[in-house]
Amino acid sequence: MGDYEHVLSKREDDTVTITMNRPGRRNSLSEPHLRELLEAFTEAGESDATGIVLAGAGPVFSAGHDFADVAERDLMQGRALLRLCTDLMGTMQSVPQVVLARVHGLATAAGCQLVASCDLAVAAESAGFALPGGKGGWFCHTPAVPVARAVGRKRLMELALTGDAVDAATALDWGLVNRVVPDDELDDAVAALLARATRGSRASKALGKQTLYAQLDRPEQDAYAIALEVMASAAQLPGAREGMAAFLEKRAPDWPD
Repeated sequence: MGDYEHVLSKREDDTVTITMNRPGRRNSLSEPHLRELLEAFTEAGESDATGIVLAGAGPVFSAGHDFADVAERDLMQGRALLRLCTDLMGTMQSVPQVVLARVHGLATAAGCQLVASCDLAVAAESAGFALPGGKGGWFCHTPAVPVARAVGRKRLMELALTGDAVDAATALDWGLVNRVVPDDELDDAVAALLARATRGSRASKALGKQTLYAQLDRPEQDAYAIALEVMASAAQLPGAREGMAAFLEKRAPDWPD
């Protein structure tokens, strides 16, 4: 994959692993780091891979925005930085591949935002999650957007207002992650969940992911209107036709995509 300064991007079989590689800065998200992450996800999204894993090098998954970068910006520059970060989160959800966060150590502020923006997340028992702005001077406004949609209002309020970290078991209970495993089993658990989540027709999966995000958080009637039309149209896709035929003929499917 691409050659970057702050990011490692490696493909193995059908999976692209994007690793934040600023361990000396706790994988904090400076503007150059965010731009490379956006480029890496865009490149992976345009490939024929079926899954993308987001990981962090060193002892911490990500400490969020790099204050050394933020502190020297004026209002317009600050907006531009947060827009870049928002574009990254949107790209992670818009790429056709399943995106899975491999979380170890702390994921705080925009680092927690990254986890919440991934389709799936597996955490090591040592992981912790926080929106620490609530006990500081810069509230976690944008990180709270996807976290709210993962954990609900009251739990979001506790995270955002106290700023305190929650452990991996609590994050699992609250719905921020899908699995929590011993640290030495993290890679195996990531691979196992990604393998199950990438089975079947690639085209069907990509359309399914796109539609899930389109209908989330809309009123139920609007959500049904979106889902109904897409599902009716998707029944005509080659993958859907093959899946139904294989079921009716009691055979293994031969996916065309």
